[in-house]
Amino acid sequence: MNHPYRLFLNPRQGVPGVVVLTEGGFRRASAEITAWPGYAPTPLRELPAQGFASLHYKDEAERFGLGSFKALGGAYAVQKLVVGELARAGIRATGAEVFSGQHQPNVTVTCATDGNHGRSVAWGARQCHAACVIFVHEHVSQGRRDAIAAYGAEVREVAGNYDDSVRAASAAAESNGWHVISDTSWPGYTEPPRDVMQGYRLMAEEALAAMEQPPTHVFVQGGVGGVAAAVSVQLRARRIPAKLIVVEPDEAACLLLSAEAGEIRVVEGDLPTLMAGLACGEPSLLAWQELERAAHAFMAVPDAAAVEAMRALAPLGIVAGESAVAGLVGAILAGRDDALGLGPESRVLVFGTEGATDPELYARLVAGG
Repeated sequence: MNHPYRLFLNPRQGVPGVVVLTEGGFRRASAEITAWPGYAPTPLRELPAQGFASLHYKDEAERFGLGSFKALGGAYAVQKLVVGELARAGIRATGAEVFSGQHQPNVTVTCATDGNHGRSVAWGARQCHAACVIFVHEHVSQGRRDAIAAYGAEVREVAGNYDDSVRAASAAAESNGWHVISDTSWPGYTEPPRDVMQGYRLMAEEALAAMEQPPTHVFVQGGVGGVAAAVSVQLRARRIPAKLIVVEPDEAACLLLSAEAGEIRVVEGDLPTLMAGLACGEPSLLAWQELERAAHAFMAVPDAAAVEAMRALAPLGIVAGESAVAGLVGAILAGRDDALGLGPESRVLVFGTEGATDPELYARLVAGG
């Protein structure tokens, strides 16, 4: 694989910061999610080593039948919110009771999505018997919209990009008394995104628990930064001093841009990356508070490299969507760069965050169309 990329070593790594995710919050999230029907750890697959000591790929393609790691976050945040709303109405309910549909809450949840988070929120809403309205921007594929609607959610289109749909969902919630279950956060709105990120930590915990030796380098997707921050926190919780490298599409590298500036910066425009789940122009406040001091480096990689990685994984029996492979691409490309200290002794962990969440697009890309 030979593609251009950008790499920025984080000069603020190790600077003290705020506690973004507590251990008690993770224990509660883990206890709830692992009790859901159908829960099982997803596979940790060993790939051809690419010159490293090992290269492991956490394969999220079958998570709860939703096709991505997002099932761990949005649905858990919906469950927790509904438990809280029932308590305010004087109804004591456990998370298990709510998630199995034993109560009929008068609750509507909403969010913006590029596809996977909205599917998780819609699934969680159906499990909890809550109403659901999902906002998508105009570039979200019909296949991803249909997958959300299949769980009974109303899908509304917004002109513009992902960040425009975030603002639309927030405005609609304010007007209608709905509850926003977002995977991104901003000043004054942090609690549901914190719950989402606590759910994501379970993916990292499963991967780290399955490795015979801890990783020396971890490459993880960017987007708004929620999953990268969750992985970062779990590495620290396990006292694993691996180098964390956050990888984004070069058309939507808001975290790298923020790292270069030393403060949150926004990528404007349509964000025309093929990696739809990572087409985010503005970092999550919570995620940034973690990553600005914990990430070792930030990378931006091109769409063409993602497609090449998807095609390389297919003969190995691994179905990886276009947003699943950013971390893998980053690891392979960075392996020829001395800046990260990668070499034949390195144990590399990457996260395959989705399967074919748009099967038609996946088939076309892998076939070369």
